[in-house]
Amino acid sequence: MPLSEQEQRLLDEMERHLMSNDADVVTAPHRALSYRNIVLGSILVLAGLGALIVGVSIGFNTGFLGIAVGVVGFVVMVGGVVFAVTPTRNSSRVPSAGSPSPRAPRRTGGSFMDRMNERWDRRNEGR
Repeated sequence: MPLSEQEQRLLDEMERHLMSNDADVVTAPHRALSYRNIVLGSILVLAGLGALIVGVSIGFNTGFLGIAVGVVGFVVMVGGVVFAVTPTRNSSRVPSAGSPSPRAPRRTGGSFMDRMNERWDRRNEGR
C-alpha cells in the first residue's frame, strides 16, 4: 500500500531533519566485531565456566578456597563476554572482495554520506 501524499511529505521532512540535526549519528564510524575477539572471548568464557564449576565442587570441602576460585572464574567469564562483544576501532583487516583495492583511486568529493546526499538531492530535483 503506497503512502499518501501527506505521509510522504512528513517522511521526507523527518529525513531532512535527521540528516541536518543528527549528522553525527549518520556519519559515525562503523566499528565491526572481530572474529578473533569473539573466539578468544568464547575461550575465556569456557575457561571461566570451568573455574566456576571447580570452585563450586571444591567449595564444599575447603570453604574459602572454593569461593575464591568460583569468584575468579566468574570474573574471567564476564571478562570474556566483554572482550568478545567489544568492537574493533581500526579496520586493518584484509579487504574483502567487495571493497576497493588500495591502488584504486578514491574520490575526494567528501564523505560517502555527502556524496549520497548529493545524489539524492539531484534525483529529487529531476536532474
